[in-house]
Amino acid sequence: MGSYHPESPGRLTAINDHLIAQGIDAYFVYYDAPLATLEQLHRAHSATHLDRLKRSSPEHGIVHLDPDTAMNPHTWQAALRSAGAGVMAVDLVMSGEVENAFCAIRPPGHHAERETAMGFCFINNVAVAARHALEAHGLERVAIIDFDVHHGNGTEDIFKGDERVLMCSTFQHPFFPYCGTEDPAANMCNVPLPAYSGGEEFMGAVQDVWLPRLREFKPRMIFISAGFDGHYEDDMGGLKLLEKDYAWCTAQLKRVAAETAQKRIVSMLEGGYVLSSLARSVGAHLRALADL
Repeated sequence: MGSYHPESPGRLTAINDHLIAQGIDAYFVYYDAPLATLEQLHRAHSATHLDRLKRSSPEHGIVHLDPDTAMNPHTWQAALRSAGAGVMAVDLVMSGEVENAFCAIRPPGHHAERETAMGFCFINNVAVAARHALEAHGLERVAIIDFDVHHGNGTEDIFKGDERVLMCSTFQHPFFPYCGTEDPAANMCNVPLPAYSGGEEFMGAVQDVWLPRLREFKPRMIFISAGFDGHYEDDMGGLKLLEKDYAWCTAQLKRVAAETAQKRIVSMLEGGYVLSSLARSVGAHLRALADL
């Protein structure tokens, strides 16, 4: 998105380098994601939004859709591949080829509303994946977990009132995008956290609010909008989470998935902009997913 923009290619490089340095890269199977199809995208976004994005893609240079969100000549294809990763992950998990999957993708997606790109996001990757599980695979219910420091307003916009989807989220509040607390739909389980909240507050939200709702809902697949910008080293936000908090949360979600969803989890990268803490947090998340 331009020089010095926090949503940079270095994010994925840092994750890959960390997995190699820790010697855990060999425990995973790697797949190259396909491009999402328009049929798959239309389950989460209007044709108008997708047409607008495609028309906005420049032949040269960078075009800003808003002060934070910019496109270069390759952004449209990258966004299609990010969304396609989630679709492929659902197919792999549903076929039993893998138990769970983590999509190391950019651009992220949870701020993209049905009609609007914003917050570094163009297509709502987790929404496309969740709708694929519901529509293409016929699952009755899915849950979306979002622990990014920012509220997943786009995911809420797409799924509010959809009784097949339970969204559980924590986020710093008040903070961008300044929503998620005013009269959420019944299928939204939003837990705002004040700035400087740490692991104790986060664990309380998961144990006291998320887990009872999840067990009552009995999802057949769990999706994770895995944003790691709530880490105490990440100056994008003001939460104080540690790698162990992400690992603990992942382990709790694995237990629920084992109880209700045949262990099916698809996790998709969202935020995390300080490269060292991002890489360590993803490593902790993956160790928990893989029981390493």
